[in-house]
Amino acid sequence: MATPISTIPKIRDALRATFRSGLTRPIAWRQHQLYQLARMAQNERELICDALKKDLGKPKTEVLMAEVGCVIERAVKSAEQLPVWAKAEYPEVADWQKPWKPTLYKAPRGTALIISPWNYPMILTFQPLIGAIAAGCTAVLKPSELVPTFSQLLDEIVPKYLDPNVYRVVNGAVPETSKLLELQWDHIFYTGNGRVARIIASAAAKHLTPLTLELGGKSPVIIDSAYDIDLAAKRILWGKCNNAGQICVAPDYVLVQRDKQDELIKAFQKHYDSFFPNGALDSPLFGSIGSDLHHKRITSLLSRTKGEVVLKGRSDAARRRLEPTIVKNVSEGDSLLEEEIFGPVLPIVPVDSLKQAVDFVNARSHPLVLYVFSDNENVKQQVVSETQSGGIVFNDTFQQVAVHELPFAGVGESGYGYQVMKHTYDTFTQLRSSIDMPREAEPYLAIRYPPHSEEAVQALTAAVHTPIPSSRL
Repeated sequence: MATPISTIPKIRDALRATFRSGLTRPIAWRQHQLYQLARMAQNERELICDALKKDLGKPKTEVLMAEVGCVIERAVKSAEQLPVWAKAEYPEVADWQKPWKPTLYKAPRGTALIISPWNYPMILTFQPLIGAIAAGCTAVLKPSELVPTFSQLLDEIVPKYLDPNVYRVVNGAVPETSKLLELQWDHIFYTGNGRVARIIASAAAKHLTPLTLELGGKSPVIIDSAYDIDLAAKRILWGKCNNAGQICVAPDYVLVQRDKQDELIKAFQKHYDSFFPNGALDSPLFGSIGSDLHHKRITSLLSRTKGEVVLKGRSDAARRRLEPTIVKNVSEGDSLLEEEIFGPVLPIVPVDSLKQAVDFVNARSHPLVLYVFSDNENVKQQVVSETQSGGIVFNDTFQQVAVHELPFAGVGESGYGYQVMKHTYDTFTQLRSSIDMPREAEPYLAIRYPPHSEEAVQALTAAVHTPIPSSRL
């Protein structure tokens, strides 16, 4: 059920009043809310799994592993590490400035808006919220209308575990989201696609609201011809099968040496048969496509490809099912290279050299993640130095999201801003600079007051004459 639009400004105002009251400031209070979030995920996991099964056809094991378990683990770890994160910092300064007590305080940004997508609706709603709670912010959660069962469940269970004066759920579609975006927020965290991100960025600009945009794009895979093709195929296919390829870090297309393409295809077929002996169409281990519209979009891309379909995935539009599909000999201008596929279709683009693969990647928008399969350190360093992407992963796919200590972020079209654990905490935290000038410093400050003697001018402008070391290329 949609939240009445007339109540949305009142919700924002109430959360802002709560923030100003100081309720969220104590570290122990924040820790309690984080533990409560973990308890909610743990206690309500069956309802969560049932909701995501109904909305998305998600396998239960996948939900427990990639959504429920992640929320529990990250909430608990954030609570445990919060006292260290929140400590004031004292930067190293010149001896003559030390009496000023230069300090960096960790201040919450204020009242945040978190807009989450449909593909991983639990982790992508609560991962930002974990950081907002840890930082001491109040927040509105706006889950996707494309997962109505799950979104309604959040409206019911969140107030049972989290303080409703501090954290609220707003449900609805475009009208409700538009009303939210009319309002001023202290931070907006959006996960989704670039088209909607531009709308959100434009709305935020009117209030100079800082943004985190976690987007997507076409995340390519480069395979070094000397690498174990069988192992690469197994790891790539596994990454592509998670949530039926409907995740921003799914491998989108593969660049492989032309004479290795057929070997790669045989390996894909071998591992597909191993993963799904009876096919993926009816497998409880393989998810459904998120919506009828999304299913039509993917099958339309497939229908227009000029590549050769070599692993033909069966389709059942009525149930929004589509098996993994491999397409070879895909070339520039093909339908499968137009946009992020966001589904279980994997095009293979044959190349004649590593340089050609790198040039192919660089000719497109910066991906969220670049996957590279190689044991050659020179190859790895070449790709690191000659490409741009939000992240770069060697010799696996998808698994990088399990490393809590690494920041997750895009670059360019794939978004900006950092998240996961401390990085999410930092996103919702302002570094508040401070000095405390002692009375005893006054004799040393006298030089700054006008009128200035010639000696004072020389001292005050001494930095202008700083010796600059010579440099040679």
